[in-house]
Parts: sequence; C-alpha cells; structure tokens
Amino acid sequence: MSEKREMTSVDLVALTAELNTYAGAKVDKAYLYGDDLVRLKMRDFDRGRVELLVEVGDTKRAHVSAPEHVPDAPGRPPDFAKMLRNRLSGADFHGVRQHGFDRILEFEFRREDADTKIVAELFGDGNVAVLDENDEVVDSLETVRLSSRTVAPGAQYGFPSQRVNPLDLDYEAFAAQMRDSDTDLVRTVATQLNFGGLYGEELCTRAGVEKTMDIADAGEDEYRALYDAMERLFDPIQSGDLDPRVYYDEEEGPESQSDSERASAERSDARVDVTPVPLEEYAGRESEAFDSFNAALDDYFTNLGGTEEEEGGAGASKPDFESEIEKQERIIAQQESAIEDFEREAEREREKAELLYGNYDLVDDILSTVRDARAAGHSWDDIEERFAAGEERGIEAAEHVQGVNEQQGSVRVRLDGHTISLDPESGVEKNADDLYTEAKRIQEKKEGALEAIENTREELEAVRERKENWEAPEEPEEPEEVDWLSRSSIPVRKPETWYDRFRWFRTSDGFLVLGGRNADQNEELVSKYMDGYDRFFHTQAHGGPVTVLKTTEPSEPSKDLDVPEQSLEEAARFAVTYSSVWKDGRGAGDAYMVMPDQVSKTAESGEYLSKGGFAIRGDRTYFQDIAVGCVVGIQCEGETRVIGGPPSAIEPRAETTVELEPGEFAQGDAAKRIYREFRERFADTSFVRKVASPDEIQKFMPPGGSRLVE
Repeated sequence: MSEKREMTSVDLVALTAELNTYAGAKVDKAYLYGDDLVRLKMRDFDRGRVELLVEVGDTKRAHVSAPEHVPDAPGRPPDFAKMLRNRLSGADFHGVRQHGFDRILEFEFRREDADTKIVAELFGDGNVAVLDENDEVVDSLETVRLSSRTVAPGAQYGFPSQRVNPLDLDYEAFAAQMRDSDTDLVRTVATQLNFGGLYGEELCTRAGVEKTMDIADAGEDEYRALYDAMERLFDPIQSGDLDPRVYYDEEEGPESQSDSERASAERSDARVDVTPVPLEEYAGRESEAFDSFNAALDDYFTNLGGTEEEEGGAGASKPDFESEIEKQERIIAQQESAIEDFEREAEREREKAELLYGNYDLVDDILSTVRDARAAGHSWDDIEERFAAGEERGIEAAEHVQGVNEQQGSVRVRLDGHTISLDPESGVEKNADDLYTEAKRIQEKKEGALEAIENTREELEAVRERKENWEAPEEPEEPEEVDWLSRSSIPVRKPETWYDRFRWFRTSDGFLVLGGRNADQNEELVSKYMDGYDRFFHTQAHGGPVTVLKTTEPSEPSKDLDVPEQSLEEAARFAVTYSSVWKDGRGAGDAYMVMPDQVSKTAESGEYLSKGGFAIRGDRTYFQDIAVGCVVGIQCEGETRVIGGPPSAIEPRAETTVELEPGEFAQGDAAKRIYREFRERFADTSFVRKVASPDEIQKFMPPGGSRLVE
C-alpha cells in the first residue's frame, strides 16, 4: 500500500473543527521553506507556542505541529515570507473554514489596520494565496490564469468551480445524484459525490452493498444504505467525537518492532495513512490512536518519507532531481489519463446524441408524454408512476424510462446501455444538439490538455538537462542570500522556451510580452499567438515591432483580465525602445494600445498593407512621450539566462544588469562590451561564457547603435 501524501476532503472536515479551537492565537512570525511550505508561529493564551504548517507541494497538508517537529528557521526570508510578516505580525487568528467540500482551506487573520485571508489549495499542483479584506490577491506562491479562474497579484481571487457537497444533500438529492450516474456504485460515490476512492469504498463497506454493482441495477435499498452509512461516518466527525488513527503497513506495524526500532527512522516507512476515525476498510491493519487529529497528522507527516530538505535539515548539497523528474512523469501520466478520459467522455456524448436520432420516434413519444402530463397539471411523481405502470403493461417507451428529476425538470432514458437525461421541453433535436455541444466542449478540453502535456514534457526535459549539467558548488551554500557574482561555480539551468526566437520579457506582474524581430514574426504573432483578450501595442513612429502582451499563457484559454497599469506602461516602453525611435537616436516616443479585434490585415479601400503591417480600427489608448529604456542582465535564480527589456521589469529578476542608451556603437560591438563587463563582474567566467555570449546578449538589445551607461 502506497503512502498517503495528500489530505482528503473528509480529513479537512475534521481538521477545521479542531483548528478553530485555536482562534485568538496571535501571530508572531511567518516563514517559507523552499517554495511550498508555509509556517506560522503563533502564541495562544492557554497553550503557549502554536506552530501551524501548510504544505502544498508533492505533499499537501495543514495542521498544528509540535515545536520539536518544526524545521529550523531558514536563512534570509524570501519576499513572500516578508510580505506575510508585514501583514500578519501581531494579527489574531480568527478561524478557518473549508470551501464547500473541496480541498481548500480559508484561514482568516484580523488586525486593527487590515484583515488578511490565506487560502491553501491542497489539490492539483497546490498553492497558497494571500488575500486582502476585499479578497484581492496580495501575492501567491503560484500564478494561475485559466478560463475558469485567476490567482494573480492585483486580481480578485477565483475559486475553482465548486463540486457537489454531499454534506448539504438530503436523501432525495443524494439519490438523484446516484441515479444520474452511468457507472458502478463505488465510482459514483467516489466521483459524483466527491468522496474519493478510499471513502467511496469505505461507504460501500459500511453500507453492505456490492461495490461493483452497476448503477442501473441499484435501487432505493442501496441508495438508502449508502446515505445512512454517510451519516454514520460524518456524525462523529462533525460533532468532534474523533478517534484519530495512524495506520501502518501490515508487515511493519508498531507491535512487531522493538522500542529502538519504533523510535528509528525506519518506522516512518511503515506509516501509510492517517484518518480522523477508524475505517472498516482498514480493519485488522495495525494502527496507533491519538488524542487529537492534529497530533495524528503531525506524527504521520513528520515521519513521512521525503527529501532531506522536507525533513527539516539544511538543504541537500545536490538538488533532488529524481523527485522532480518523478513529479513531472506523474503529472504526464495524469494528463495522459485525463486525455483518454476526455476522449471517452466526448465519444459517449456523441453516442448518446446518435442514439436519440436512431430512436427518434421512441424518444419523441416519451418527451411528448411528459410535456402533455405537465401541461395537464400532473406532478413529477405522478409522471414517474405513470411510466412505471406503463412498464408493467409492456409499453415499449415506458420500459426505457429510468426515472425523472423534479429539481432539474428532466426525464432519464436508457438506450443501448446509456442513461441519458433529457429536457422534455426541448424536443429530440435540441436534446441531441446539446449532447453534441457537450461533446465539442469536452473535445476542446482534450485539446487544451494536449497542449498542457507538451509543456509538461518540456519541463521534464528541462529538469533532466539540469540534472545532466549540474555542477556541485565548491563550498557549502550559506543559508543567507546567495551572492552569485562571487560564486566560483554556478550551475547552468537554462530551459528552452518556444518564445526565445521572438523579442520578449516578463512584466513586473509576470505577464509575457512578445515582440516581432521582422515582418514575418509580426505576422506570426498576430495570426498565431494573439488571443481575444491580449493587448496589442505599436509605436506612432514607423518601423516598430508588433508588441503583444499576453493575458494568459498560450496553452491556456484566453480570458479578460485587468492588467495592472505598470505592466501596460512597461509593454509600451518596450514597443518604443525596440523601434526606430532608438535607432534614430531619440530619447522618447509615443505608443498606442488596442484590443486584438481592432487589428486587421484588411486595408482601407484604395490603401495597401505591406508585409508585417496591419490596419487599426476604433479608439486607441495612447502612451505619450514614453522614454526609451533598456537594461540587459543575467538571471541566476530559478533559471540562468540573459534577460533584457524595461529596467523596472528586468532589474528585480536579474543578478546584475547593464543599462543602455542610444549611442555610437554598433549592436555587435556593444554586445561584446556588455559581455566583457559581465565577465569582470562574475567570478565564474565560464558561467558567463555558457549563458551570456555576445550573440545571446545581442538578442535583447534594441536595433541600432548603443552605448553603456556608466
């Protein structure tokens, strides 16, 4: 049995009640370990020191930890930890709640000057977002820009689409959810009701029903038994009457070990799960009881096998490439599985639509019967009884009716092994068209998943390349902020990206800005990479590049987002700097911004558009007298590469930069001067040669002559 590495929705129901007993504790300090473990050190009047840990990496957990289990404080705090300290120091912990039945926790902190909310996403890739009193994102560990939600600084926090919360369902709603499934009982409970695999099996076991029974063969007896089992499971959890357990591998339980073995690290390998109450699925398995669920979680996750860094010591001397490779391979496997699921789902919806047309008269008879009955004032219960009576008399149409759903105003029809929910008011054609539309929507999700898996494969190759090129530092890395300039050896970590062939930079807010190097690339940016909600920039002066600010990554659906003013100004400055304004030796120029639907390749009557040129229609947003500005630098954190663009966007990301202004040196000569300057600044000159050759530097320089600003 594999180790549990993520808390379940059921776990969070139990956890929130316990965590809320710490309300009133005062925050002393906040820490960030790596890029996925947040620690809040608090003081409680009755309990004294309270350590709250939230981890959102490969391991996803949240609980109060014993002080002896807390990792030592890291070195110089990163910006995220500094922001947390500024907002939370001296604040009172007000409480925590679970978002519906999702694996999301909302921690609330109150202080006289401002309230703060921390949202911990314990699903998917994981994330921690810090929100102000208006639920606007102050900062987050990961930026998320999807068609369905946004998590980015300055934007309103967007929750994922909320799933069904089984705890809010009465029996009738519970049974309706079960009837709408087209799989077996255990998968219905696990997916339709969001219990997950373990608790889906647990409920079936407690209910005494056959897990693999097809939903079409199940009836009220099975539904009622499952509903009662759900209530029996949650009654003690919701009332706080917990009996937390840590479960061990069957061959390595605590009873089979000596005292010394029980205290050794080897015992940590035996822990496989932690639950708020004993589970019948684990009957007979060795377990250890705890007084509180927090204590059980702390014991389990403290002793869970992990990397040296996760276990609280100083970082390992060599990055854990294998874990990262395994993570990316696991993500790829999940994405491949999702793609297969999307294909099956889309095909299933198309089959349902074709079945409607193949049984047109039969389906039309059923829908007409329901419409006529509703028009005559009959209730949904009357209609269901009427079909049941018809089935007893052997009426063909009635034999295909599985039931009705009063809440949705629909009738369920069984055709050739498929259960299809139909709207009687829409007719056969409209119901079939809705199914085709749903199949198309699922197919589009598949296309998005195909793009996402390519990105993941690129990330996997990048990790493998970093592993191949990794060079051990000559001296142990200090916990303080790294002085890359004086390091004698810097590992090269430069993944190849699809946009390297364009001019590009990322704004202060993380938006990707692309610029064409020539007419062909200008055409390509507009036709292939500009989406409906991106921003198009161009200079008033002739000879400027097409500049596109992407509101979402190319692998994501386009979405209308509020782009901060600083990012817009940086994109406008980029457009001016890399235009003929710089080439002509001028210090400033004007630029304008329009939306993509205002950009056309169709010229006005009597006019001609040259290659790379576009017609702009409608109102423009102008940026006047924008000063040219360019710095070229070397980035060492995360990736090692040359970056260049507006100073306000580049300087915070680069270890060192060189500022340029229009001048007398040809582009190639200026690039060589910059290269020599970088070699003088870095102790590891071989590193500069590998990542910042004159040719690479030249890619980030404006066209025309330049000189270095002293």
